[in-house]
Amino acid sequence: MHAFQFSQSAFAIRDDLKLAYREYWRALAEAGTWWTGAQRVAIAEETRRAIDCALCAERKQALSPYQYDGEHDSADSSAAVISTNAIDAAHRVITDQSRITKRYIDTLNADDLPHLALVELIGVAVTVFSIDESMRALGLPREPLPAPVEGEPTRYTPPGLSMETGQVPMIAEKDLGPQERDLWPKQRSANVLRALSAVPNAVREWMLVANAQYLSMKQMMTMLADTHRSLNRMQMELVAGRVSSHNECFY
Repeated sequence: MHAFQFSQSAFAIRDDLKLAYREYWRALAEAGTWWTGAQRVAIAEETRRAIDCALCAERKQALSPYQYDGEHDSADSSAAVISTNAIDAAHRVITDQSRITKRYIDTLNADDLPHLALVELIGVAVTVFSIDESMRALGLPREPLPAPVEGEPTRYTPPGLSMETGQVPMIAEKDLGPQERDLWPKQRSANVLRALSAVPNAVREWMLVANAQYLSMKQMMTMLADTHRSLNRMQMELVAGRVSSHNECFY
């Protein structure tokens, strides 16, 4: 049976949204660039557990997230395939992302979570969280995570990586390689798109879902074109702005 049937939904769900979610669930189960399928699914599981994690709740209320030590409310299955640092990173991305510092990221990099592996972890976390939140908004249960598929990570490192902009490497727009030409049309990009570009497939997977949930890059170029959505572009931006403010997004 296909995932994301939406049989219990009180609302009609567009086919492109169903297909995007199913395609991402398929990709999530497979080996990625730096993580195996089992590790990617474990990251997704920790993304979900972060919501009710007691340690995360304490840290969120603390003046500094480093004020409290302890263990996350994590799954035993996760601890078997990903490190304590990876579990911590997945939880922080979901519950306390505005206080993730360069020092924290560099400490992970020097330990057992290199920059590029962290980028892929972030891609999994934010995409799974986005899908889960859409299900919650519809009053539906979260989709069961997929069963991992055997395979080895590609460990592909794209050319043109630079640390000039953010706290992790990104592809400089002027140095976009031939295999990454599809990441943004006509080389028009923004830092929010470049943030995951050290792992090109993380961008592709995230945009697969974002194109269906929000808008494609082409549709973002104009405020007036028909979005073929229930909300027009101005209404969508009003909701997006309010959500960004609530999430303390510096954009």
